[in-house]
Amino acid sequence: MAERKKAASDPAEAFVQRLRKDGVRFVRFELPDMHGMARAKVIPIDKVEGYARKGLNMYGGVLSLDTASMVVPASLYHEEVKYRDQRLFPDFESVRSVPWLPDTVRVVCDTVWEPGRPLGAAPRYVVRRLLDQAEKMGYLAVMAHEFEYYILDSEMKPLWEGLHIFNATRNEQFPILRELLEQLAASGLEIITHNCEYAGSQYETNYGPATGMRGADNGYIFKNVVKEVCTRAGLNATFMSKPFLEGAGSGCHYHVSFLDKRTKRNVFLDKKDPDGISKTLKYFVQGLLDHAPAMMALMAPTPNCYRRLRPHTFAPSNISWGIEDRTATVRVKSSRDEATHIENRAPSALCNPYLSAAATLAGGLLGLKEKHKLPPQTSGPSEQDASLPKLPGSLEESLDALQADKAFADMLGGEFVRVYSTLKRFELARFHEHITDWERDEYLVYH
Repeated sequence: MAERKKAASDPAEAFVQRLRKDGVRFVRFELPDMHGMARAKVIPIDKVEGYARKGLNMYGGVLSLDTASMVVPASLYHEEVKYRDQRLFPDFESVRSVPWLPDTVRVVCDTVWEPGRPLGAAPRYVVRRLLDQAEKMGYLAVMAHEFEYYILDSEMKPLWEGLHIFNATRNEQFPILRELLEQLAASGLEIITHNCEYAGSQYETNYGPATGMRGADNGYIFKNVVKEVCTRAGLNATFMSKPFLEGAGSGCHYHVSFLDKRTKRNVFLDKKDPDGISKTLKYFVQGLLDHAPAMMALMAPTPNCYRRLRPHTFAPSNISWGIEDRTATVRVKSSRDEATHIENRAPSALCNPYLSAAATLAGGLLGLKEKHKLPPQTSGPSEQDASLPKLPGSLEESLDALQADKAFADMLGGEFVRVYSTLKRFELARFHEHITDWERDEYLVYH
């Protein structure tokens, strides 16, 4: 009896006891990095309790490595802190099975330099602060990410060509597709639909929404499971926004609704409104429109992302909203019931799911505070309305907007904005130094 009481009062001990009872022998302590990928260490079960209690050391600069894992100077977490370690602490509520490995689970970690001093640029920390702000305002956020992705062969080529959206044969043409569905479900995701997408070898697999941090974690789990399972099968999954010039871009449609914290009712629904949407939803949407240029820095984090944002591609090209408008940046799903929600269609599939969530939450919460009036939706498809402002056309433009939008930057935190902006401008400098195949083909022989 005394031992059970002790375990109940010691979260680390209770955590390990639960894992041992389930037959777990290895635990992956995972830190979502700035790009949404897993940085991890594998811990034998007999060492987990000590690390869960005291923290697991990992190089602190992991959060300010660029997309090629290069050390980015002047980004706060490298030479400025003498290249020191951070300490990872597992979120005990985030445990998920790693079903393709025997007796193994993953746990998502939060990170500090030392207790009471978090790394303010950690994407999960940024989301947590925004969820806390929403709760203080009386709201719970319910969310899900909807990713498009390509599955490629070992030479990074599509498994099939052509346009076969929703084709029943293509949906399950290869064994990897059914295995993916099974492994995603075994990883704790509620799979609701799966289908081939518009372009050859492009797919979309959707899962159900969840409240709070679990909803954000689900996006991270989804992307990393898809990539790892495909890699183990000798294939490659890519969430790159525009991997092929002639192929469709891959987006990430971020779905969110707010519940009243006390009643658990959807505050985006108003059955008395002609469109079934509340003032709360309208303020939230206007916040997304007001801060869209700055939001794009997080939702479209690479130069390639901006190749996707073109008219007549079911991707937004201007700052717009509309009920069931697939061409709008913000698509309002007005079902006139508790499922009423917002779909942000601007994020790229390459986005970090924590940061696309953070951008949407920050913009929406600002909208609830600022209470600017939402203008009427356009009469036709939003992309055909020439009077609407355009979305940023490049990562440089969106980063400039992020640094200029003080209210939005304050919502994310100054430390995050500094680390993220420095890292992304470092990547851009490398990008602009690169000589492309197009340049060689165009200029090498004839000029």
